[in-house]
Amino acid sequence: MILLSRPDTFAVAAPVATNNPLYIGELNEIKGLQRNLSEDQKAIVKYWSAGSVLRWNEIMRGLVAKHNLPPYQLEDGSYPAPNAANPFSYPEFPFSNPPYAARAYAYISAAQYDALVAAWHYKNLYKRASPYKSDSTLKASLMVPQSELPSYPSEDAVVAGVTAEMMKLLFPTEIAFIEQKAAEAEQARLWAGANVRSDIVAGEALGRLVGQAFTTRARNDGAGKAGGATADWTKMQADCLVRNEIPWYTFETPKRPPMLPLYGKVKAFLFDSATCVSLRPGPPPSTGGEEMKKETQEIYDYVKNISREQIRIVQFWADGAGTSTPAGHWNAIAADDFITKDYSEVRWARNMALLNMSLMDAAIVCWNTKYYYYNPRPSQMNPAIKTLTGVPNFPSYISGHSTFSGAAAEILSHIIPERASGYLAMAQEASISRMYGGIHYRSDCEAGLEAGKKVGAYAVAKAKTDGAE
Repeated sequence: MILLSRPDTFAVAAPVATNNPLYIGELNEIKGLQRNLSEDQKAIVKYWSAGSVLRWNEIMRGLVAKHNLPPYQLEDGSYPAPNAANPFSYPEFPFSNPPYAARAYAYISAAQYDALVAAWHYKNLYKRASPYKSDSTLKASLMVPQSELPSYPSEDAVVAGVTAEMMKLLFPTEIAFIEQKAAEAEQARLWAGANVRSDIVAGEALGRLVGQAFTTRARNDGAGKAGGATADWTKMQADCLVRNEIPWYTFETPKRPPMLPLYGKVKAFLFDSATCVSLRPGPPPSTGGEEMKKETQEIYDYVKNISREQIRIVQFWADGAGTSTPAGHWNAIAADDFITKDYSEVRWARNMALLNMSLMDAAIVCWNTKYYYYNPRPSQMNPAIKTLTGVPNFPSYISGHSTFSGAAAEILSHIIPERASGYLAMAQEASISRMYGGIHYRSDCEAGLEAGKKVGAYAVAKAKTDGAE
């Protein structure tokens, strides 16, 4: 498991027997619900029958995109910061920028996985048969895909409960929407005859307890301090000058504070803080040297002579404001491939947890590196470089897209080895897209891919020893 030490950390009481009058009453509830189902209700059953982990991941990607909007400046030229203690005030909390989004995906996926491991423990302990195994008169046409999996506690309710609990912290302005979706997911199981109400009640309760454990970790992982203060980035700039290098500066007017300068100190899932520092690549080319001039010229040549195919690549991998971010893009790629594998819910959750922990930890290593070197963007070194997707508000070295993509390709290649060459090609394309767009130097991208690959290797090591294979 990821955070919990044992699958029975939280107790789940034994269910009543399937010949108990209370259980028979629950079967009758399902029959009553199925008697007058509307077409809309049948559509909801069909929607959630695709799998809870998949559907919640899709919902998360939508919410990340909705909240991935940088705050606008105030009349005095300052920029307001989202406030978790007052999430509905402008700007609403959170601003789900790439590091925040990667962390949100990781916590949701990791919590779902631990919750489902716990659910599988109790399913196999109590072995309560599914309703359609207990009563053949339930309408087969409304059933979700059948299996031999015990029904208590409901895996869909476990995922709904843990996700809803985590969202209170991660996306507090969306709690009402998430609770509505959770209730819908659970109701779909009743309409389908896949679970009785006590399966669902037990599952949701278990999920929420696991969610609370992960919420406690999240509140103490350092992310709340990642925004830093003026003194922090002033020192970073001064340290860069001491090394006789040109420091990065924001291109925004009025000047916007840098994005999450202390995110590199957030507690990772796959390794400790000392390992994070050891994964930081060596320095980029000196801003006063010939190699930097050469790399800057290369980017100028790309943007000046950009081809239609290169523009397509830039746009495909842009993942800027209003999108699900690079981490969300890789989640979508993984989900499309996982669908073809007919994974169980717990296998889906495990794979998503491995992917998203690697993406979160890749962001930590990347941001640790960016603010350690404080390296300028290509368009700062040569103002004639006009970027195709704007200029991100943080230092250049190393490339975030490259680091995310290197990590994702490494762990996905382990999960689906026959797709390894395809994942590597996508990672390389995502990386070079930042050069085509005028945003990164070659050294940013090459070092980012390599750092991401090393982060992904920690996820692979976990996958080889977690017992699932």
